[in-house]
Amino acid sequence: MSGEVSALHAERIGNLLEGCGTPVSGAEAERLGAFLALLLKWNARTNLTAIREPEQMVRRHFADSVFCARNLPEGTKTLLDFGSGGGFPGIPVALLRPEVSVTLAESQGRKASFLREAVRSLGLRAEVWAERVEEMPVGRCFDCVTLRAVDRMLDACRAAAERVAAEGTMMVFTTERLREEAKGVLPGWSWPSVLRLPHAEQGLLLVGSRMMFHVEHES
Repeated sequence: MSGEVSALHAERIGNLLEGCGTPVSGAEAERLGAFLALLLKWNARTNLTAIREPEQMVRRHFADSVFCARNLPEGTKTLLDFGSGGGFPGIPVALLRPEVSVTLAESQGRKASFLREAVRSLGLRAEVWAERVEEMPVGRCFDCVTLRAVDRMLDACRAAAERVAAEGTMMVFTTERLREEAKGVLPGWSWPSVLRLPHAEQGLLLVGSRMMFHVEHES
């Protein structure tokens, strides 16, 4: 019976995620379906997301995350999902990009417990950091840091910048209304890519990095 449910999820998920970049394969849809089943089970007793209907979860949370996974900068080997919550975008990234080592940062106990169970049961190449990101060891940095639906987004962007490697990237999920505010919060950063999210009318994905300054020495 569980296999039939998983197969049904996979078929429908593939259809719902059209337009998120490269179409998800059958195997990828199966893995995403397993995550969806786990999310639904835990969400019944723990408030991981206010969205309860499975197809809406896929359209809103999964679509954003798959789009992020498809648009990770080339060469990304480590990724920090800042304020991971129910695992978005970090868990779908780990599912679709197994070559990337993902750290899911979530300080709320119940959500962190869910993330640990997801990592264990889905066999992900990922770890859970169940403290505030600011409490990570000094100097621990990542090729890419993602932020989606975190509290106090602008403050979070400042904290996240401290965890981006010298030539790394930050990917910020935001809206048209907050676009310029989000871009302006970090002096010394450039945001050359502004990508429109596939199933969100006002949703954007900003992709930024530190501006590199070259000092010319007199001969």
